[in-house]
Amino acid sequence: MKKYNFLFSFLLLFFTACNSTQSSSNKVQNELKICPKCNMEIDKSKEYSSTLVKNKKTYYFDDIGCMILWTNENKIKKVKMDVYSKDTQKYIDAKSAHYTIGEKTPMSYGFCAYEHKQKSQINFKEVSVKMLRGENMTNPKIRKQILGSK
Repeated sequence: MKKYNFLFSFLLLFFTACNSTQSSSNKVQNELKICPKCNMEIDKSKEYSSTLVKNKKTYYFDDIGCMILWTNENKIKKVKMDVYSKDTQKYIDAKSAHYTIGEKTPMSYGFCAYEHKQKSQINFKEVSVKMLRGENMTNPKIRKQILGSK
């Protein structure tokens, strides 16, 4: 009888240990924010990141350009999109933000959002058109044109 009690205790301990490992692994995966476009982990600085909410699910992007390309590829329209504002250090509506080009961003697209309008900034629609045309800092001609003007 002692033999069975020992075996039962061992099996109970084994299965309990396996369950606790799985739950901590899932918890770590849920805490990681991965960009669905480029599969990069979202940088903790947030400076160039953006979010999109579709069907009550939040997607996180490491670069504003990634969000625009991903929404176009997935034919997503009329969703809530927020971008991290460099001047106010908070997430704001992507369509009401003002953008600069020529910034150093995680995917090198070069767009950065601001809440308050400054000189020579563009709106979200212009950023979207430029991204879809490939007119961003990853294009050597555009990069030379923009960096040459600064």
